[in-house]
Amino acid sequence: MKIVFVGPPGVGKSTAIRTLSDFPPVTTEVPSSDEERMTTVALDFGEIDLDGDEPLRLYGVPGQERFEFIWPLVSDGAVGMFFLVNCTDPEPLKVLDEYLTNFAELADKVPAIVVLCHGDAAPDSLREQQFVRHLEQRGRPMPVVELDLRKKREALYLMHMLLALIERRRSSEAG
Repeated sequence: MKIVFVGPPGVGKSTAIRTLSDFPPVTTEVPSSDEERMTTVALDFGEIDLDGDEPLRLYGVPGQERFEFIWPLVSDGAVGMFFLVNCTDPEPLKVLDEYLTNFAELADKVPAIVVLCHGDAAPDSLREQQFVRHLEQRGRPMPVVELDLRKKREALYLMHMLLALIERRRSSEAG
C-alpha cells in the first residue's frame, strides 16, 4: 500500500518518512537555494511493516512547485495521503488550499488527513478547529491533527489513523 506525504518545502515530509521507516529512507534531499535547510528534488521513500502483512510504502513529494511534474508520478496508486501544513507559515490556509487544488484528483479518491506541523511555534489563534472549518467551507472535510512527526509514537498514531480511514472506505465500498 502506498501512502503519500505532500506539502511545502521544509514542512517535515522527509522527517516523517525518516521517523516511520523501518530502514534508512531513500531520499533526494539537497541544500536549498537559501542553504539553511535541505529540500527534496525528486522523492523520499521508506517502508514500514505495521502488522506483518503488507508493508506500507511511504512517499514524499518535493514541495517546490517547479517539481510539480513529479507529483502525479509519485502519487499514482496511492491509497491514502497526508497534507502537511507549517503552522508558522504567514498564510497556512492559503498554502493548504494550493496543495488541495494541486492534489484534488487524488484527494477525491483516497482518505486524507491534514497534519499541522510546527504547532509549538504557531500563533495561539491558529488551531485545528480553524482548519476544520476552512476545509468544510471548501467542501473538503477531513481530519486535522497537530503532531510532532519527529516523535515515533505520534507519527505511528497518525499512520494508524489513516489506515483506519482507508479500511472504513474499503468496507463501505465493498458493502
